[in-house]
Amino acid sequence: MGELDGQVALITGGARGQGRAHAVTLARAGADIALCDLLADMGTLTYPLASAEDLDETVALVEKEGRRCLAGQLDVRDSGAVDAFVAEVDGSFGRIDILLANAGVSGGHSVYEVPDAEWEDICGTNLTGVFNAIRAASAVMMRQRSGRIVATSSMMGRMSSPNLAAYVASKWGVIGLVKASAQDLAPFGITVNAVAPGNIATPMVVNEGLIRAVRPDLENPTIEDASVVLQMLHVQPIALLQPEEVSEVILFLVGPQATHITGAVIDISAGASARFTA
Repeated sequence: MGELDGQVALITGGARGQGRAHAVTLARAGADIALCDLLADMGTLTYPLASAEDLDETVALVEKEGRRCLAGQLDVRDSGAVDAFVAEVDGSFGRIDILLANAGVSGGHSVYEVPDAEWEDICGTNLTGVFNAIRAASAVMMRQRSGRIVATSSMMGRMSSPNLAAYVASKWGVIGLVKASAQDLAPFGITVNAVAPGNIATPMVVNEGLIRAVRPDLENPTIEDASVVLQMLHVQPIALLQPEEVSEVILFLVGPQATHITGAVIDISAGASARFTA
């Protein structure tokens, strides 16, 4: 018996990276899974986003765990599309017990250089998209009088770095939204928390655009070259964490041991939080 047997988890940004790891981890614990992703690139970003093939692979991995999986293509910035997918999941499974508002993108410009389109893409996905998902899924959970919501923030939602104005703003915003949502939804038996990962070994971090951005001093930098800089953001001597490390924390937050944890931010950042004041 898995600790999530009989439950249904909806994961945004589920085609690859952290979303895929979360889907497989929760499926292994017994949950049926609903996944959605954009499945298209954004011209304002320097790295490719997930593909339909990525989503198909994640569905296969979930089904390999013996769980049902529903997948859809949508843009979390589109509230109507999010509402429609939540309704489809509710109609197919009859409930939504867990929401992982995980969809996110990253880009880098200073506050005086960031283009309007980049600001809108990053903040729209990372913050408005989380809001759209929480608002839609919480309606189902309120009917059930129970639910677990975990949003993906970042260590950059608790600190800052140059040339990441939109990303930092959006991830700080996620934490504020989580705390407000935790208070609004507590009377309905719904918990709302955030995870704040450090540098995770996913395509959002391990891509040519970011590697070049952190090592502009080199003509053809590699991920090993970039790791020297990435490790400096952590306290422990490691440059990249694995997405499954975040998944295990999420499994705890949505499991029976975390009934009375809400409005919290859990750092999975190799000690970066040791530099925070709170």
